[in-house]
Amino acid sequence: MFDRKIAIIGCGAIGSILAKSIDQGRAGNTELRVLFDLQRERAEELADELSTTPVVADEIKDVLDDEEVDLVVEAASQGAVSEYSVDALKSGKDLIILSIGAFSDEKLLRQVRDAAESSGHYIYLPSGAILGVDGIQAAEIAGFEEAVLTTRKPPETLSKTKFVQENDIDLSGLTEPRAVFEGPASEAVEAFPESVNVAATLSLAGAGFQDTHVRIVADPSLNQNVHEIKVKGEAGEFTTRARNFPSPENPKTSYIAALSAMRTLRNLTEPIWIGA
Repeated sequence: MFDRKIAIIGCGAIGSILAKSIDQGRAGNTELRVLFDLQRERAEELADELSTTPVVADEIKDVLDDEEVDLVVEAASQGAVSEYSVDALKSGKDLIILSIGAFSDEKLLRQVRDAAESSGHYIYLPSGAILGVDGIQAAEIAGFEEAVLTTRKPPETLSKTKFVQENDIDLSGLTEPRAVFEGPASEAVEAFPESVNVAATLSLAGAGFQDTHVRIVADPSLNQNVHEIKVKGEAGEFTTRARNFPSPENPKTSYIAALSAMRTLRNLTEPIWIGA
């Protein structure tokens, strides 16, 4: 009754984790039918690691034309969201989008929402690397006075970012936390595209890109990323703090972000949903 036939676009870190979780029966009552990656060899290598035999698509048209596939998982890039989302919805498929930062583009968000409404299909955005999204969405109904995201990262991580380098921010020898950016989420997603999914998720769930305040902090006491959220509004004050560990399969990927996508797949095949 709740079977979902899955196509995964993007066979990098999270796409590979999801494919293996489906293959191992850890992602609900799902079946992996198609893999697609612009680097075909990555999809082929991933398919060879699975006990099942998904089709390796030559081009995106093969994914969209597969009538058995009813759910497409985007695990590729913001560019893939822009290029494929509307066509996927029009082809009769639901979408899970992991590169949520693409929706900082309001025009794209409107186009994808309109395509979902006209096609009668759904877009699912996993909570990813932050916690408490269900409560934030509930509180948003009553209204917010304040929504703040503080992302703390090791200095050596931030020192590699384009924003820090272009602004000649010296983080070497740092002995205490230092804020390198403060501003609205609309500016944060441009300054720190590598952190865009977290800021975008909070903005979409709550106060929007203009009214969500973002702080990026270099913290020499950390060896993992920490995301802190503070929301204040008519429903109360809420604070969450997530210190995310890397995936055991790929240290460049947040483990909770991968698990969040797995949980979304499970939810779509289960009769009872918990949250919000």
